[in-house]
Amino acid sequence: MKAAILVKSKQKLIIDELSLPNKLLFGQVLVKIKFSGICGAQINEIDAVKGKDKFLPHLLGHEGSGIVQKIGEGVTTVKPGDHVVLHWKKGSGIESLTPKYKLGNKTINAGWVTTFNDFAVVSENRLTKIPKNFDMRIAPLFGCSLTTAFGVVNNDAKIKIGESVVIIGTGGVGLNIGLASSLVSAYPIIGVDIHNFKLTIGKKYGLSHTILYSKKNFKNKLSNILKNKLPDNVIETTGKSEMIELAYDITSKNGKTILVGVPNKKINIYSLPLHFNKLLTGSHGGNCNPDTDIPNYINLINYKKINLKKLVTHEFSLSDINKAIDLFRKGLGGRIIINMDK
Repeated sequence: MKAAILVKSKQKLIIDELSLPNKLLFGQVLVKIKFSGICGAQINEIDAVKGKDKFLPHLLGHEGSGIVQKIGEGVTTVKPGDHVVLHWKKGSGIESLTPKYKLGNKTINAGWVTTFNDFAVVSENRLTKIPKNFDMRIAPLFGCSLTTAFGVVNNDAKIKIGESVVIIGTGGVGLNIGLASSLVSAYPIIGVDIHNFKLTIGKKYGLSHTILYSKKNFKNKLSNILKNKLPDNVIETTGKSEMIELAYDITSKNGKTILVGVPNKKINIYSLPLHFNKLLTGSHGGNCNPDTDIPNYINLINYKKINLKKLVTHEFSLSDINKAIDLFRKGLGGRIIINMDK
């Protein structure tokens, strides 16, 4: 199998050929990966933002699509030939032991799901079966970005009809938050970003207003849109401490600040409003349930309620994954896809 390996924190991934385990263990599934997404969680892993990485060297990736090749003992939710979404949130089925791959005589670690590899041994509970006629290229969005975004709107913010929403950072997750907000009839839905092309995409996916961010005049622009009111819901996706502080600051006294991005350092806020009706909370993948949410969202596509194809702005081969990661870091893409057959 061909894989992108994180050998050292804050360094580029190494592309190499690994040996698969000789036997699938209880609850494990062998999947041929077709497409993988890239999200901020992988960048955080590469940069070791949570501290020293004790699992190096290891594989990465937690949103993808693929075809089941073999199943281990005990697996009942999928069978060989099934098309599946690979996701990091737990679904139904067994949570298996994590696999160990080999690079010569060296062990390469992996979690319950990895997608930066053309084959993967995956825990049964990180797979959800999808229809065979569903577009495998957009299916990775159901592994993290779309399910997280829709869950943020439905489960974390619980946005009501007519409530205002500000989305700080309109990357892959932010764009889907805009789309989900439009589905629940929020208004206005304001996207904030430093890249105008992302805001342009967002206008096609639910944003009613956009603000090209500048510290100098941001609050004035926001006030003009909201007619001197403060937003009901502010959803922060960048993880940058100064933007988290800004998100909390601009939220109305009865509003909600939802943090999706993982903070890059400590934040400073005035906490008194939290003793009254203001809410500040972090999202854990939108509290989504892959077993029910993924089929529901696929129905939205099948019934032409949403169209996700234009959210995927770039496609790379696995060999060029470092180029894809560089593009992601620069914030110059919507959702970036790795095509394992390219």
